[in-house]
Parts: sequence; structure tokens; C-alpha cells
Amino acid sequence: MKERILVVEDDNNISKLIKYNLEKHNFDCMVSSNAEDALDLLDRYSADLIILDIMLPAMDGFEFCRIIKQEPKLKDIPLIMLTARGEEVDRIVGLELGADDYIVKPFSPRELVLRVKAILKRSKPKDREKDNITRGTVTVDINKHKVFVNQKEIVLTPIEFKLLVTLMQRPGYVYSRETLLEKVWDINTDIYTRTVDTHIKRLREKLGKAGRMIETVVGVGYRFREEEDED
Repeated sequence: MKERILVVEDDNNISKLIKYNLEKHNFDCMVSSNAEDALDLLDRYSADLIILDIMLPAMDGFEFCRIIKQEPKLKDIPLIMLTARGEEVDRIVGLELGADDYIVKPFSPRELVLRVKAILKRSKPKDREKDNITRGTVTVDINKHKVFVNQKEIVLTPIEFKLLVTLMQRPGYVYSRETLLEKVWDINTDIYTRTVDTHIKRLREKLGKAGRMIETVVGVGYRFREEEDED
């Protein structure tokens, strides 16, 4: 069964270009020129990933992203923001809202397809990861894709979950931002290292006091502590 991508883009030439390249790589593709129609499509059809422009008529991409991330049936759909707005503040807002990736126009169709494949690949559960990991008050049930802090479940996005698992599997080991991009995002580049910082910040906030176990190693990257401080 083909994986289905929803493209939300008001520029007809760009949406046609994206649709052509996705279908060439055996994806099913739905296209909407505005956020309202896109929400209607999501109500009627399933989607495995969303490619979203920010500058849309009426409702912009940021607001669209807020809506779907608050909807239980839609919040786990991976999302790529594809936009001409390349300022750092826009990137950070997009990632804070839950976007899995942020690509600035003009873009390479080939790179876009590769990023789509990478996100879909990491969103699928891996059969070999069926263990529980406990570090301090944090427990991860990899098979059930659940995280508990002091036995209370917290909700993470797929990216946050994979980032936490990667760090917890090797406590004390320092991961560079570039290594985390390769392992978690499947991106072999040093251009988007700010993406890691943004997701680490959000992950720490969700973990509460246990978030202190994720340490910043200045000039290098991040590690998960082997033991948790006692309050």
C-alpha cells in the first residue's frame, strides 16, 4: 500500500512540482491550496505525512500546525514545513509547534523526497527495539512507545521519543549535534544543528525535573546522565 502525503501549498506550480516528484517515488499525493480544505481532507482521508507551506491564504501554516497538533487523531502525523520564510525565528516557531523538519524555498525536489523518506522511515517502529529502559525516574517502554516519569505517563512527539531513547540507550555517552541529526533525523549535514537544540529544550520541559538528566556538554553536544540528582 502506498504511503499518502498531504501537500498544503497555494502556489500551483510548486504543488505540481512536489506532487510529480512524490508520485515518481511511488507515494500517493493529496494537494490542497489552503488550510481549511486540508483539514477537510484529513477528516476524510488518512495521511502518513504533511508538507506544509506557512504563507497560506486565510489560515497560515503556523495556525494549521497548532490545530492538528492539538487533535488526538492528527497530532502524530509527521510534518515538514516548506516555506520561503527562512529567518531563524520562523524555524524555531515551526519546530516548537511540532514540525519534524523545516525546509526553505527554493528547494531541491530530490532533497525533499529524501527527507520525506527519512521521516517516514524513523516514524515506523523497529522490531528489534522491544525493551524497557529506566534511568533515574524516567522509564521508556520502546515497544509501546510510552514514556513515564515517576510512573506518570508523559506525551512526546515521535522525534522527541526517538531523541530520548537514543540518549538513554548510552548513558554518559556524549552525542554531538551532528551525530544526533544522523541518528534521530537521518540527516547527514551540519546545517540544521539548531533543530537539535530546539527539540532538546522541549524534551527537557516535558520531563520536568528529570530533564536535568539531559546535560549539555559545551562545545560538543548532549548526554544523558547515568544517575539522577536527589532533591
